[in-house]
Amino acid sequence: MAGQNLNQTFSYHLQIANFDIPTPVSYPVFTIGLLLSLFSVFCNLTIMLLLITQRTLHKPMFYILFSLPINDLIGATAFFPQLLVSILAQNRSISYPACYLQALLVHLYGAGSLTILTGMAYDRYIAICCPLRYNSIMSSSNLMKIIVFMWLWVITLIVVLLALVTRFKICRTTIVDIYCNNPSLVRLICDDTRINNYYGLLITAVFQGVSLIVVIFTYIQILLTCVMNKSPDARSKAIQTCAF
Repeated sequence: MAGQNLNQTFSYHLQIANFDIPTPVSYPVFTIGLLLSLFSVFCNLTIMLLLITQRTLHKPMFYILFSLPINDLIGATAFFPQLLVSILAQNRSISYPACYLQALLVHLYGAGSLTILTGMAYDRYIAICCPLRYNSIMSSSNLMKIIVFMWLWVITLIVVLLALVTRFKICRTTIVDIYCNNPSLVRLICDDTRINNYYGLLITAVFQGVSLIVVIFTYIQILLTCVMNKSPDARSKAIQTCAF
């Protein structure tokens, strides 16, 4: 029965609010959007290539930084293709599977951004507050574990978030937001979605709360290190590392 409901749900076509772009203007807008998307992909691929080919950048901080262009490509994939097709076709209709995929990518991008910034803050904290132990703490094996954990953490929580939506058959076909996301998919359901809402609020609090706590803690510790360190050279290096 659940499988039948899922098949019926995935056969729906949804409608997103139109941008009301006049037809003569749609082609220039499409061209600008296409150029921006290609520029974004080019810049992120260039950064990835530099991080791979430049041996001087093969350091823990840059290994974590490598996740940023990957995450940006996920975000670009989530927003640009559907947006450009809608502008060109003057039609904001989208199939449920495409909407579901966009929601998945949107949330992976948002959660990934917070998690990567948290990992970078932790790396700065170790580099400034525990410089003598930095190489042992941020060794290649430990660093790989951190990066794998970050992505598994993000993917697992977001996949569960979107999987909860598939339990229901939708009764509406209008997306109230300008793009597909979990709240917009939940609003299509007429059944009791309290579990979805509670879980959504929980992981929002977890991602934002953990990220905020780690960043605040690390920067307070870094600031204390900069203030209390009597060596001007060490203090200068700490401030430069923090600023980076």
